[in-house]
Amino acid sequence: MLYQEFDELWQVAQKRHVIFFYAGYFSQPVVAAISETIRARLDSAGAAGPTRRRIFSAFVEMSQNIMHYSSEALTPGDQRDRQMRRGSFCIGTSGEHFFLLCANPVASDRVPGLRSRLEGLRTMTVEEIKAAYRQALRAEVPHDSKGAGLGFLTMAREASEPLEFEFAPSPNEPDTTIFCIKAII
Repeated sequence: MLYQEFDELWQVAQKRHVIFFYAGYFSQPVVAAISETIRARLDSAGAAGPTRRRIFSAFVEMSQNIMHYSSEALTPGDQRDRQMRRGSFCIGTSGEHFFLLCANPVASDRVPGLRSRLEGLRTMTVEEIKAAYRQALRAEVPHDSKGAGLGFLTMAREASEPLEFEFAPSPNEPDTTIFCIKAII
């Protein structure tokens, strides 16, 4: 029975062309270990150097997003370093491209702001994204940002298609929404 459960999961991963998946708590040591694994998997998959760099860059931003903004933490909310927050990350292939997909719980009252920022990015051209990125580098850090406010811009800049995203209500927590974002590289 145990093998059958494992095999079912393995078959789904193979069918969806998943080359790496992690669900659990993200921390700097976990991200470092995942980074090492992703590098090895991309090497074995034969990904070109520039593609590996873009994938890795998007992965780092997705991980930072989880570690800074997931609403489910093992560490106290006021703890600024060594945070451990829940999320999931997946990388796989789709035709000639790689996809990166992550999900994490967020406070539902953050959804309108996230949606607005992401919808704005979806309508921008590559040149507009690059210009917005350069402008964000020079601007002050947004008040609600725990980084430089560059995460979504970096993901959009690295992606070969507009970012996809979705907000799903958390079934057991009415004040929580599951935020999913996908980048095709």
